[in-house]
Amino acid sequence: MRPVIALLLGLSLFVGACDKRAAAPEQAAAEGDGTVPDVDAPANDAAPEAVAKVDRSHKGEAMPAYKFQDGAGKPVTLADFRGKPVLLNLWATWCAPCVREMPTLDALAVRDKASLHVLTVSQDMEPGKVQPFLTERKLANLVAYRDPDLQFSTGMGVSLPTTILYDAGGKEVWRVTGGMDWAGADAAKLIGEAKG
Repeated sequence: MRPVIALLLGLSLFVGACDKRAAAPEQAAAEGDGTVPDVDAPANDAAPEAVAKVDRSHKGEAMPAYKFQDGAGKPVTLADFRGKPVLLNLWATWCAPCVREMPTLDALAVRDKASLHVLTVSQDMEPGKVQPFLTERKLANLVAYRDPDLQFSTGMGVSLPTTILYDAGGKEVWRVTGGMDWAGADAAKLIGEAKG
């Protein structure tokens, strides 16, 4: 019964979030053959920062205790990364704005590795797709974290992509919905809020 529930929840996320035909500007519609369009180039003229929305209404809330899997399939929780700020990115391989921002998250993981954990947690229902996706795109600094039960997206009621910053003590600072250039100056300023 649990897989059926996960499937239904996943389908509702797919229909209700990233794949809307009357999509938000940062969301690209699928090609006629069901594949995601080329996402190396922006789908429109708007910069990712122009469409991302910062939400501070959850500031101070504790990070959730959901279990997810690391690249080897071992269960982990966000609490395992306490001690420095955590940038949690919820994404999926089928989500065009998610895919578009992945290289900037990879660059951020390199630039800020001493002061920030960058966790990209896939919400794919087929977790076996995640590592090949990262390998194919040479995103070597991102671990193939997976949430096969979709606990984050369904439990937190968020659409994809959503990125949440937690401070070193595990308290939420803000969350961003929509694609963003995570290696850019605007993102650096936002991330600095957890270090101050």
